[in-house]
Amino acid sequence: MKYMLLIYDDTRVWEKFSEAEKQKGMDLYMKFTQEVKSGGHYVASSQLQPASVATTVRTREGKRLVTDGPYAETREQLGGYYMIEANNLDEAIAIAERVPSAQWGAVEVRPIVERPAQATA
Repeated sequence: MKYMLLIYDDTRVWEKFSEAEKQKGMDLYMKFTQEVKSGGHYVASSQLQPASVATTVRTREGKRLVTDGPYAETREQLGGYYMIEANNLDEAIAIAERVPSAQWGAVEVRPIVERPAQATA
């Protein structure tokens, strides 16, 4: 089964890190990524640009509404993700707890709805 590990960080915490702490964090991510790949769980991952450069799009009554930034004003912002393969939720949680940001932020584990591929005509 596939799971998304959604990584939330308080950007103010990261901003307070020294350059050495930031480099250590990035090194932890590189090591974690390699472990997930070598363990056969890796599907995809990516770091996201900060929420300050995000754009939110809504359609209401047929009209498009575009606003700057994320919808919710929270301290923790979505900063990246891993898509993994795991046998069950317990295994996905065990992988999620090893995501470096779990030490200073939060990692949401969410199962992916998988549907069979549609045949094309």
